[in-house]
Amino acid sequence: MAQLHCSAHPDSSLIEDYHAGDMICSECGLVVGDRVIDVGSEWRTFNNDKNTKDVSRVGAAENTLLGGSDLSTMIASTSSGETLLDDNGKPMYHSRRNLSVSDRTLLTAFREIGQMAERLNLPKMIADQGNILFKQVHESKSLKGRANDAIASASMYIACRQEGVPRTFKEICAVSKVSKKEIGRTFKLILKTLETKVELITTGDFMSRFCSNLSLSNAVQKAATHIANKAVDKDLVPGRSPVTVAAAAIYMASQASDNKKTQREISEVTGVAEVTIRQSYKLMYPRAQELFPEEFKFDTPIDQLPTQ
Repeated sequence: MAQLHCSAHPDSSLIEDYHAGDMICSECGLVVGDRVIDVGSEWRTFNNDKNTKDVSRVGAAENTLLGGSDLSTMIASTSSGETLLDDNGKPMYHSRRNLSVSDRTLLTAFREIGQMAERLNLPKMIADQGNILFKQVHESKSLKGRANDAIASASMYIACRQEGVPRTFKEICAVSKVSKKEIGRTFKLILKTLETKVELITTGDFMSRFCSNLSLSNAVQKAATHIANKAVDKDLVPGRSPVTVAAAAIYMASQASDNKKTQREISEVTGVAEVTIRQSYKLMYPRAQELFPEEFKFDTPIDQLPTQ
């Protein structure tokens, strides 16, 4: 910088433009030098404390769930403790992380859980909770013989329910490599192994998301929620899952509105089979008059709704 100066304004200060890689005269804007290399840190620390050091290029953030989470190395040795030497007689070094098979298993599972969360558009905190659950199961060694993919998928399912954003088994299955049945089995084993609890899911846990994906109005969503709750309270759909009841309620509410949805459309969004929606709807239809909220504005009267 001491050797560079503007020919027209030799005494003026120069401005470094790291984005363009140029050195510019502050008086006239003349580019005095180019290909300037930014030797500063890769990002800034927005902190009011002037004594805090800025983060530099030191690789990815440390994962506290891993045993060897740093990037340090150690001298390779045999099982008897003797140092391994290379062809030149110097000690051999290798990454500490490569020593642990357990850490490699955890890394693979964490990567899989992160990918599932990303495909489901879930925040990082859900993936972090899934990682913690997987590590607890892995360290307990009580599910030996179960595929790690199944444990990761079930951990993701439990994390969603614990954080109040439940997903169905079918939704987890769609973004994983494991069958719906295997996820369900592993889910029950994890609950038994960790002696943990999850809140019971209700129709309201899915209604907002399903109606949004079907482009239904708030009025239809409110009606569907009311219908589902009433159907459960009156025990009209015994043995049916909350997801199934929600799907049938959405079908009934949409058919009474000006934005009608078919059973196939609802099935594609909710993951409930068309025949299952039809069976639950047939149980609810005879009491439809009691299920709709009083303020609902009908586009199609109840007596003209489809019977199945």
